[in-house]
Amino acid sequence: MKKQFFALLLHFSVLLFFFYGEHSPLVYFTREITAESLVQIYNALGWKAEGRVAVKLSTGEPPASNYLRPELIADLVRQVNGTIVECNTVYGGSRTQTKMHYQVAKDHGFTEIAAVDIQDADGSFTLPVANGKVLSENYVGASFPEYDSYLVLSHFKGHIMAGFGGAIKNISIGLASSKGKNWIHSGGKSVTNPWGGNQTAFTESMAEAGKSVSDYLGHGKRIVYINVMNHLSVDCDCEGNPAEPDMHDIGILASCDPIALDQACIDLIYAQKDGDGASLVQRIESRNGLHTLEHGEKIGLGSRSYILVNIDE
Repeated sequence: MKKQFFALLLHFSVLLFFFYGEHSPLVYFTREITAESLVQIYNALGWKAEGRVAVKLSTGEPPASNYLRPELIADLVRQVNGTIVECNTVYGGSRTQTKMHYQVAKDHGFTEIAAVDIQDADGSFTLPVANGKVLSENYVGASFPEYDSYLVLSHFKGHIMAGFGGAIKNISIGLASSKGKNWIHSGGKSVTNPWGGNQTAFTESMAEAGKSVSDYLGHGKRIVYINVMNHLSVDCDCEGNPAEPDMHDIGILASCDPIALDQACIDLIYAQKDGDGASLVQRIESRNGLHTLEHGEKIGLGSRSYILVNIDE
């Protein structure tokens, strides 16, 4: 029965795509946030992970960050036979060094559900940035090209510098090596120091770094994206003691287009009523976070227009 349902859903999605055209990507949505619904929304994409599969997520900064819990993602990670991939951080904390980072991954339960690869343990791999305004190259972890498919699992939330973090942040700063993180944060000024860069250059660098990843992986051919909208704090999972959310959980969204996916999440945040999520909206706007999506669309990373497909209905 489930196979028939998803076959019909995929058929319906293809018809929608044909009717609205290539500039209106599909974004799938479910209000359920469970291990089962995560698998269902992945299946709804009609995309099959092939070869050696990387599952990109945040391992979460100790002691109390809101990273995606292993019990939520385990079934999907095992279904795609994925390796969990991450890169080291540059802001201090428990994940700046590879050995410590592996320990955090173990402590947070990720090594119990899959192999874990800290991709920049052996340095960086350089990706070209086509037609970038700020960057001409991007530095990801050295083992990045060793994987055939990427499943990007992002916890959607606020971010102290970017305003919000979703799919774009996960494939830019998230996949960047330590060198690459400095490069993006500084707006292409330094590979050793992330601080002191221009905010607009930073947001544009995220979009351009994300595009270099998407270009390399074929824009949805070898990479897809899922955002989980729970524990919607103003703070990122790189914060070990994040602020408590002032809004309820919303659901899970998935797409082959990272701009459309993040835009749909933003729209759901802004659609909340009675002041629900006001602090997150303020965080996004105070950091000019939407400029990442604006610039990403401009350079061809994706589309801010989309069709929302509710798989619950």
